[in-house]
Amino acid sequence: MNRDGIALPHRNGASAADIAGELTIDVESESGVRELLHALPAAVYTTDAEGRITFYNEAAAALWGARPTLNSDKWCGSWRMYWPDGTPLPHDQCPMAIALKENRSFKGMGQEAVAERPDGTRVPFMAFPSPLRDSKGAVVGAVNMFFDISERKRAEEASRRTEQEFRDFVENASVAMHWIGPDGTILWANRTEMEMLGYTAEEYIGHYIAEFHVDKGAIEDILRRLNNRETLQNYDAILRCKDGSTRHTLINSNVLWEGDKFIHTRCFTRDITDRIQSEAQIAILGREAEHRAKNVLATVQATVRLTQSDSVEGFRQAVGGRIQALAQVQTLFVQSRWTGAKLHTLIAQELSPYCPDGETRVSIDGPSMLLEPQAAQTIAMCVHELATNAAKYGALSLPEGHVQIDWDTVGERLILRWTESGGPLVAAPTRHGFGTRVIEGLICAQKGEIHFDWRREGLACEVNMPT
Repeated sequence: MNRDGIALPHRNGASAADIAGELTIDVESESGVRELLHALPAAVYTTDAEGRITFYNEAAAALWGARPTLNSDKWCGSWRMYWPDGTPLPHDQCPMAIALKENRSFKGMGQEAVAERPDGTRVPFMAFPSPLRDSKGAVVGAVNMFFDISERKRAEEASRRTEQEFRDFVENASVAMHWIGPDGTILWANRTEMEMLGYTAEEYIGHYIAEFHVDKGAIEDILRRLNNRETLQNYDAILRCKDGSTRHTLINSNVLWEGDKFIHTRCFTRDITDRIQSEAQIAILGREAEHRAKNVLATVQATVRLTQSDSVEGFRQAVGGRIQALAQVQTLFVQSRWTGAKLHTLIAQELSPYCPDGETRVSIDGPSMLLEPQAAQTIAMCVHELATNAAKYGALSLPEGHVQIDWDTVGERLILRWTESGGPLVAAPTRHGFGTRVIEGLICAQKGEIHFDWRREGLACEVNMPT
């Protein structure tokens, strides 16, 4: 027995905690115990049966950041102590005090706490206190071996932070993700997937995945392939949303295996609904553009075929003017994204060459209207032919001439009136020219009617056609 009254049994292969837990009082002293305890890398201290500290090694002093007064200070040499959650831990309730008061050992399980040094730094530690008994089994003190677990705590915190960052990443990723168990049950899904389909976690997680597939055969095929250890790449699937709508998706998936055990799938679900809809819209627009192009080309062909003139230059001007009228209305269609053309803009555009000083020679009046493309094209050609005729033979051929264009609607029909005045005296033509035939043909094709009134003071024309 040394002067501190501590005897240390010698056992090959015994751990430090085991050694600390088996220290006993003996009648025979054993030299070198103090040196052994000071040499231990773990902090060690002892108390008497009343809890007064009787010995501590250098590792204990370094952890506490202080040196307690032997045979006076009780229970522990820490300046202050706390439970792991930060709650203050009184010295008389510390692990060493509990070991003595309750006569029990913490060997093998340990007790976590936090020591605060006088300088304010805190050190988390794991304590393994155990009562000391004499040869008759009476408690004569206690020994505590405790370890600085700062590095372990930092590693745990780094791991926790990494895990949380990863969870935040997958929860907020732009790609929908989920795990499915071997029986097809949804084990986990990120927020993106649930928001894409409109379900809450309770409505989605824990349910059979086939409930959310439009094609039950698709999910059966997916699970069969995954069970055969296949990796899915861009697998087409249509998912059902909570509101009854559907989403077109591409699924990439494989399975996490532990040997031959199917743990869960790792599924990435990419929503391509907008792309599918865009492709469909592009196809529709392509067919519509083809249809419109054919209509325009047919009109151009008819214009070229039926245009008559006494000279090549006259022919060129006539054809060029009519094609230009078509081109201008096409520009209006593009500006409106092919929804149509505003009637007032269309008429003003066609008559602008004859109104260099504004609208003093032309008056345009009528409610705001957006004509669908076919109707707008028809009106553009009609106004062009009427303006060309007026410039050659009618009101626009003289400086004092005037043209009034106005319109209104009756039900779903447009009533447009063209009235000339102030031009040369007018006589009814003896035959229909190409311009008249073009106008009549276009209007009739639209299930409309056109009436010409060749008044002496100027031509009056009324168009009646569906809007």
